[in-house]
Amino acid sequence: MSQHIGQLALLVHDYDEAIAFYTQKLSFDLLEDTRLSATKRWVRVAPRGSAGFSLLLARADSDEQRSRVGNQTGGRVFLFLYTDDFWRDYNAMRAAEITFTRGPIEEPYGTVGVFADLYGNLWDMIQPNN
Repeated sequence: MSQHIGQLALLVHDYDEAIAFYTQKLSFDLLEDTRLSATKRWVRVAPRGSAGFSLLLARADSDEQRSRVGNQTGGRVFLFLYTDDFWRDYNAMRAAEITFTRGPIEEPYGTVGVFADLYGNLWDMIQPNN
């Protein structure tokens, strides 16, 4: 048996502002932007060089969903971005005005910093020691 997680839905307020943030500020690739109806699109982004996994940017379309944008996990770190060069990416993200809420810090497992996306979701950026 072989299984893997292919994508994760991330609630956003607006498709275009989310695409701009992920592609311009985080340098993710826009993998797909397909119109499904007058109000829905299938929008997938992924970090450059990643294989197999993507974020599905899902526009919140109810009051309950809108209340969860930026807080899908109750304020805990939600997503984990691994890098092969922490300082390169950290400096590029700071130059793009990404807010780091913790770190950088050296942990036993690697260098890590916590940043917030455009809606406030918390991410760990990690360069593992291995």
